[in-house]
Amino acid sequence: MIFRDATEADAAAIAAIYAHHVLHGTASYDLDPPPADYHRDKMISVIGEGWPYLVADDGGEVVGYAYATQMRPRAAYRFTAEDSIYVHPDRQRRGTGRALLETLLERSAACGFRTMIAVVGGAEPASIALHEALGFRQVGRLTRVGFKFGRWLDSVYLQRDLPTA
Repeated sequence: MIFRDATEADAAAIAAIYAHHVLHGTASYDLDPPPADYHRDKMISVIGEGWPYLVADDGGEVVGYAYATQMRPRAAYRFTAEDSIYVHPDRQRRGTGRALLETLLERSAACGFRTMIAVVGGAEPASIALHEALGFRQVGRLTRVGFKFGRWLDSVYLQRDLPTA
């Protein structure tokens, strides 16, 4: 498996991975999966800012993706990133997410971010554990901020410093 920069040709595979998480999980608070064009446009925007947008590629098949964006658009947040990471359901719990996040952390530090924030929708235990295993610490919880699958969901905030150049 290789971890490479995403290209527009990856948009359909990314959309399919995300659609699964929208329809079957609580990590995303989207209720309807956006089309591939949405993901392509997001990718172009992220890469255009000079931020990392990566895919896990296993023999030409995209099996996961991750990207970092500035946490909020105001200038004072320019050194603080938020991560997004999604793995194909058939590839979960096999190290793909960990390797993607490790690579994303390195690339985020290289482009100037100094802090990474993770917002874990649905307080998903596996996502929290993954982030904690890579040095994130829980810094907050917003209770009952999402409503999906007939229940209220919390969002957990985790934070980690990135190495400086």
